[in-house]
Amino acid sequence: MSLSREQAQNVADVLTSALPYIQRFSGKTIVIKYGGNAMVDEDLKSSFAMDVVLMKTVGINPVVVHGGGPQIASLLQRLGKDSEFVQGMRVTDSETMDVVEMVLGGLVNKDIVNLINRAGGSAVGLTGKDGDLIHARKMVITRRSPDLEASEIIDIGHVGEVESIDVSVVNMLVQGDFIPVIAPIGVGKDGHSYNINADLVAGKVAEVVQAEKLILLTNTRGLLDKDGGLLTGLSAERVDELIDDGTIHGGMLPKISTALEAVKAGVGTSHIIDGRVPHSVLLELFTDEGVGTLIRRR
Repeated sequence: MSLSREQAQNVADVLTSALPYIQRFSGKTIVIKYGGNAMVDEDLKSSFAMDVVLMKTVGINPVVVHGGGPQIASLLQRLGKDSEFVQGMRVTDSETMDVVEMVLGGLVNKDIVNLINRAGGSAVGLTGKDGDLIHARKMVITRRSPDLEASEIIDIGHVGEVESIDVSVVNMLVQGDFIPVIAPIGVGKDGHSYNINADLVAGKVAEVVQAEKLILLTNTRGLLDKDGGLLTGLSAERVDELIDDGTIHGGMLPKISTALEAVKAGVGTSHIIDGRVPHSVLLELFTDEGVGTLIRRR
């Protein structure tokens, strides 16, 4: 069935309005942290995969970093192992780390690779162990107690921070027209594996490859002001002010901090977008309005 004149004009308008963005970002690298609802809802999973493949098809180089907290929790529960958290971090003993590696490096990573490949792309899955990609150090958690004069140091096991990133293998894949899909597992100098927050890994990868954009998918509209209005087009200085006055707080603070550090380190812009919106990545890239919060250096 042919399109009506009005439908045809709408399609043409959409395609031509995207052209300046395609020209601007062609040849550039964009790092996307994939998680939240977009990672579990079947329709959103499909739309995300199509977004990534379209980006690659028009000459943009997407690099995907993914999380997997709910999937880890689900398997631990099935194994009869309770999840314990300290300051939002999962306590990860050796047995739990085995599950983390199985879920992130195996089940989740390969599912994303399969989704992208089925959508017509060529994705390759990695963990931080591949190509010596993610060098980690053990995360140290301290907690002040009224009963103690000094801070208490809490051992949360195999939870890490990014010490450094070697993107040689990522660059090789990008140059070969592949789409890298990275699970946030790093290796320490002690040879142990460490589970690292996916936002942090995505931010550090974006910094090292000097990405044009860092895009963090969330289950919220973006950064909201105290009246619930969406904030966007923020400079790094303005974000610092919003942190100081308490507008940015709680669970949004680490995500914003990652986005802010990335632009201060040379990434063009950071975006915190609503992953519950179908094709949210394309809408953020190829429209003036976008679907979230944009943070820039100035």
